[in-house]
Parts: sequence; C-alpha cells; structure tokens
Amino acid sequence: MRPTLLSRFARLIGRFAVSGLLMAAAGTTVLAPPASAAGGLTQVTGFGSNPGNLSMYTYVPAGLPAGAPLVVALHGCGQTANDYYANSGWTKLADTYGFAVVFPQTGSANNALSCFTWFDPADSTRDKGEAASVAQMVTKAGSLYGSNADRVYVTGLSAGGGMAADLLAAYPDVFAGGSIASGLPAQCATSQLGASSCQMGSLGLTPAQWGDKVRAQYPGYSGPWPRVAIWQGTSDYTVYPVNATELRDQWTNVHGISQTPSSTTSLPAGTTLTSYDDTSGKPAVQLYQINGMGHGLAVDPGSGAEQCGSTAAYFLGTICSSYYTAKFWGLDQDGSTGPGDGGEQLPAPTGLTASPAGDTSVSLSWSPVQGAASYRVQRGGTQVGTPTGTTFTDTALTPATAYTYTVAAVAADGTVGTPSSAVKATTTGSATTCATSTNYAHVTAGRAHTSGGHTYANGSDEDMGLYNVFVTHTLKQTSSGHYVLADSGC
Repeated sequence: MRPTLLSRFARLIGRFAVSGLLMAAAGTTVLAPPASAAGGLTQVTGFGSNPGNLSMYTYVPAGLPAGAPLVVALHGCGQTANDYYANSGWTKLADTYGFAVVFPQTGSANNALSCFTWFDPADSTRDKGEAASVAQMVTKAGSLYGSNADRVYVTGLSAGGGMAADLLAAYPDVFAGGSIASGLPAQCATSQLGASSCQMGSLGLTPAQWGDKVRAQYPGYSGPWPRVAIWQGTSDYTVYPVNATELRDQWTNVHGISQTPSSTTSLPAGTTLTSYDDTSGKPAVQLYQINGMGHGLAVDPGSGAEQCGSTAAYFLGTICSSYYTAKFWGLDQDGSTGPGDGGEQLPAPTGLTASPAGDTSVSLSWSPVQGAASYRVQRGGTQVGTPTGTTFTDTALTPATAYTYTVAAVAADGTVGTPSSAVKATTTGSATTCATSTNYAHVTAGRAHTSGGHTYANGSDEDMGLYNVFVTHTLKQTSSGHYVLADSGC
C-alpha cells in the first residue's frame, strides 16, 4: 500500500471532478483482478523484482513461432487486464497477424482508482516503479515466447496511454513503436496536482520543450526513436483534445520532423488521419482524430477485416483503432518490409551458439552476414551488445541461470535485419542464496570456517566475529563455495 499517495489522491478528487482520469463508473473505485485466467488470458508470475507492484497477464495464439512481435497493452483507470483483453480487439489481431500480447494490470494498492501512475516519476521513469515492472514483463515474455526484440510495441488507454508515452520515452531501446489513446504526452506531469493541468488544458510548451521531456528520460540515447500513433476524440472532456496536439508536437520534434502534416486522409466514423513522415518518406507519427467521440478507446465490433473489439464502458463503437495501429506498426507484415524500415533488411544470422563461459558469463558466436556493418545482440528482449564481429561475451550474469539470446545483422544505414532463432545457455555455478544463522551454524553448514577463535566466510574470508552461537550474520552465496556478508540485505 501507498498511504501517502492514496491520501493525496483522495484530497485531489475533492478538488477536481475528473482528476486521475476518472474512468470508473460513479461509486466504483476498486476493481479486483480476474479470479482466474479467462478464455486464453493467462497470468504470469515471477517476471522480476516487480518494483511497481503490477500483475502480468498474457495472450499467446496457439502455435505462435519464435521471432513473433510482442504488444504491451495498458488498461485505463477502473479497468483490469481482463477488460482490455475482452474489449480492445488486440486478441483478434494477435490471432490474425501472429503476435503475443502482454496485459499489465495495476490495482487499488497503487492508486485509488486502479490507474497506472503516469504522473509520478517514481513510477514513470526508466528503471523505476511501474515502468520498470513493465520492462521486466517484456524481458519475461521474450524468454517465454522467443519474441522478436526489435518488434516490441506498447499501447494504452487514458492513464494507460499516459504510461505508454512515458515508457516510449524511458525505453526507446525496448519499444519500436507506441500508440496512445485518449492519453497524455510523456512526462506531462510529475505530481497529481500537475496531472489535472495536463488533462484539462495546455501547458503552453513549444515542440522543442515537449521533445526535451522525452530526451531527458534516457540521456545519451542515440538509437532510433519509436514510431507513435495518437488517438483522440474531439469531444473528450476527461483528457482534452489539446493533449493529442501536444503529443504530436512532442514526437515529431523527437523525430526531428515538421509539425506540418505530410498527408491527410479521411477514415470511417468521421476519423481524420494526419501523417508526419520522416526523411525517408515513412510515417513516423500519425494522429487520428475522431469527430464527436468522447473519452475512451475506439472499437468497431464485427467480423470484417477492419473491425475489432467490443463496446463497453470506455470502449466506444466508432472505428477499430487497434487494427489501424497494427497496420501502422507493420504487424500485418513479416517484418522484412515493414513501413518503418529505413532500408532493406539483412537476413537472419545462422549458426548462433551460446555456451557458458563461467559462473557469470556466456559466449556467443554466429556465421557472418554479407553486408552487415555490426550486429545487435539481445538477451531476453534487451539489447546487450553491438559487436562488429561475429562473437560476443555477455558478462555480469547470475550463476546457475538460464538466458535466451538472439542476434540480428545491422546494415550500414542502421536498418536492423531479421533476428536469428533464439538459443539458450545456462551459466555454471550455484544460484545466489542467502542464509541467516549463528556463526556456529554457518561453520557447521560449510558456509564459513574458524581460525583463532573467529569465524570467516568461505571464499571472501570476511571476518564474522567470534565463533559461537551468540553472534548471528547473513551470508550471501555469490558463486560456488564463495560467500559474502549481507547483513544489510540480500
């Protein structure tokens, strides 16, 4: 629980009728998670340290091969992972195009209305809180399903949309694209009071100032920026339409392109699409404005190819936003000629092997790819190296732990090729364990030894004090036969 956060939130509700993206029906402030997996939605546990106290649910089509894309879909306030699974349309598209979906879920322990905390830097920045938990889910999904680490995307509604924008800013090395529905610009607010100002008005920032908010989240990042779709109803009075304009300003500036549309297209349900192309002529940012639609995710129930989703509270029957987003990201293609590619993709490296090189490292090698300027090495969905040769050693790993790797060739123009098949390797040694006992018990168990009346940790030889049953310590095993003092925490 976060009593300080909840008390501040309760006071804020009294001041602002729609503060915190109040998407729950009147009187509904807490929704319990699904009691059990429903219709293909499966809970995944043990995905990491989970500093944001989230739950992970996934939907994976039957027979999904390794190397398929991955979509992360974030629900809105007052909703659950199951609500988004059942109504957003992403599961139909996953079946049609072949990709896995992760549905993160927050709850009332994090926020009184079960909102993702997009306005708190302790949860919305790199390696912090909820954002870090979502990144850990991506890594877990990569390990479980062999997902293509170069084709990971994030989408979200309302507070989930605000968090999606924050994730794109914090992890541009993880997400190739994003979609923000009725959401907020990245780092628009850094407090709950600031959240209301973002929702209901303009901060009056220039595109460069908006772009700086993104660039500040991962200083020194020099890789490609995610491609961003923005969805907004023109009659949204919970998250005002100006947020869509500011999102457009933010991400076009990040991509270094003009805020003047490259093209304007009319789509069904009174939807206007404006596209903003990068220097290669490919759409980098797209803004979808739905005339007369209020606050929610645009869906279009039906069996047609361009239809998806179900109408429900805050799932509004207009146009299938998930379908058009999937097309924008290139999920309807095999990845070799996606709309965001900077050039021709190189083929997947062959002959990838991975073998332990000790307790804390793994050595990889693969066959060269003609035309490759470098290679991108991914461990469990996270980039860990960009060697120019065909070997790489991954270090600082955990003993006795299994890791999954893929390698992709990178052309001279920066275009990342098709990733290789995934391979696994398990480091040697013993898994890190901790034990709290008396010095006498540590010696008896073989974790320590005595000399001159004192006790010393095996391996590190750290002095643990007198050899007796009255002195207690915690020892952490870092490798086979090696222990260190860990009294301050293991």
